[in-house]
Amino acid sequence: MALEKIGANGVQGLLKAINDSDPETASKIYERILADGGDPWAVHRSLFPVAQRVLNPPFINPHLPKMYAIYRELAAYLKPEDLPALMGLELREYARRPKLEIYPKPELPASRVAFGDIETAFRDRDRETAAALMARFHAQAGGPELARRLLLLGSGYLDDSLGHSISCTAFMLREILERDKEDPWPALFALAHYFSEGHFNSYPPVTGAAASDVKPASDHMVRATSGRGIVNLHHTITFYALDRVSSLFSDEEYGHLYAAVVRFMGDKKAEHMAAELTPGDPPRDYAGFFKTFSSLNTESVISSIWQMTSSKNGRQKLGRYLVKGVCDLYQGDYNPHFLTGLGSLLWVLEKYPGEEKVCRNALYQYLDYYFRNT
Repeated sequence: MALEKIGANGVQGLLKAINDSDPETASKIYERILADGGDPWAVHRSLFPVAQRVLNPPFINPHLPKMYAIYRELAAYLKPEDLPALMGLELREYARRPKLEIYPKPELPASRVAFGDIETAFRDRDRETAAALMARFHAQAGGPELARRLLLLGSGYLDDSLGHSISCTAFMLREILERDKEDPWPALFALAHYFSEGHFNSYPPVTGAAASDVKPASDHMVRATSGRGIVNLHHTITFYALDRVSSLFSDEEYGHLYAAVVRFMGDKKAEHMAAELTPGDPPRDYAGFFKTFSSLNTESVISSIWQMTSSKNGRQKLGRYLVKGVCDLYQGDYNPHFLTGLGSLLWVLEKYPGEEKVCRNALYQYLDYYFRNT
């Protein structure tokens, strides 16, 4: 965790302030860490145990634990001098919310665990037993196999969970796999809590075409990125999450998951959002971008930045500007979808750079949601 770059005492004080839901103290400790030359990314790395326990009532979905992985994706667009603001936003968002109680890791079952045992614990809403069984299954079969099974289980509940049974689960599991030298217990307990509360307990039959027949195509992505509001934004976010864990699955399994997300969109029609907008001159620098961005006018912003989406360097710069803009408009209280949605937008721009309809739709869908709710 590179604790030597932030100091063990500073870490413990910061984790305690976040755990106590004290954002003012957490922010002050963070400022002291930075003043002493601490590394903001090392601060992020230290937050894993407490980030998994952050709740977002009245919703049961683990919006904030999911964000722990998405911050890493957003940070990839930034320069080192930009990181303090993003990490400061992150820890404040964790600190201001209530937390799942700390549940110590128990002695793991000695006998071999079948995944069906985990489903039974979910069905009984016995999160403690479920978490212990998940930890044992993880030790026996490995993180990728546990992730694969949980995501396939979650695919049967997209309508009930607004996609979160894949979109939250995927990012939490991906972070476990990325941190394979670290005890996954905090994330496993959070997932056990979520699956138990969500009643996700019946493994769906896996039937689907080969992945080569259903890989994300422009027609489905035009539909996903069409429409305004939180439900439509979740269609894009769910495809984003699925893409990030696609390597875990066989062609048939991926086909099943992809088809489940397509069904989740229902009979939604494809639209061409912002089709009439005329591209303007791109901003010369961040100050020029922020002047337009802070006007909270979707059409003006898309017109200004559209030409930046046409090249790899332009998209990298645009990603930096968007992340910085969101941080600079932060007033201490954010909807987590402001950042999850931004991650999905940047994914669309990189995944479908030649698909004008998809990219315009994604820009409109995210910016309209963000500006209307800021």
